Parts: sequence; structure tokens; C-alpha cells
Amino acid sequence: MKNLTFGMMAVLALFLSSCNSPETNKNNEVVNAAVVNGQPKVGDLLSNDEVCMVNNAYMGKKQLEVKYDGKIYYGCCADCQEKIPTLESARIAVDPVSKKPVDKATAIIAKADENDNVLYFENKSNYETYFNN
Repeated sequence: MKNLTFGMMAVLALFLSSCNSPETNKNNEVVNAAVVNGQPKVGDLLSNDEVCMVNNAYMGKKQLEVKYDGKIYYGCCADCQEKIPTLESARIAVDPVSKKPVDKATAIIAKADENDNVLYFENKSNYETYFNN
């Protein structure tokens, strides 16, 4: 009985921590990602369906789809699915080049760092400017 309780607690802890990992590509396609050890490198473009838009993190697999206001956003868990319609920050980011708000559902998304954080760009030109400087 003690082992069963411990096992259930471990599974619950894993489930609850999945949303706490570190915080789209407009055409929903992976664009020439150079891959290192099966993972995109910093600066690679990412498929929006592999990004948790609440945590702003590349997750490496297809995320849960959330339809809101005629657009599709992605979250890693049920909690994130609930946050997308209610939190503007889950749907809107700031382009680091233009400093303008950008809708995450239509943004160009790139891997920002080795911790799998992502950046959102309003267009490919801004993405190229950011990573070529």
C-alpha cells in the first residue's frame, strides 16, 4: 500500500510540474531547423504547435490546441488551456525588434536560448534582424 501511495504521488508531482517548465510559426511549419542531438538550436524557427504559449517554451512535441477568437493557440496542459482565453499575455507577446505587440497564433517563433525559451516576431525580417546581429 505504501508503494502504491508513493507511486501515485510521483505521478501527480510529474503532472503538476509539467506546467511549470520555463516560460507560431505563421504557416505552422518547421523552417529548416538545424538540429543538435534531436533538438533545435538557438535561433531556429519552431513550429507553433510545439510551443507552450503560456510558458513561452519550446516543448519538443505537439501541444494541446486551444481555439480562441478564430485563432489557434497551444498550451502544454489543462491549466494552460484554461489560461489562454483569459490571459492576454498567453496570446500576445512583444516583438523584440519592433517592440510592437504580436499575436502568438500568427507570430514567427524562434528558440531564444538553451533553456528552450522562445521569442515571437511579427515578421521574418524582424527575426532575421534579431538573430543576425
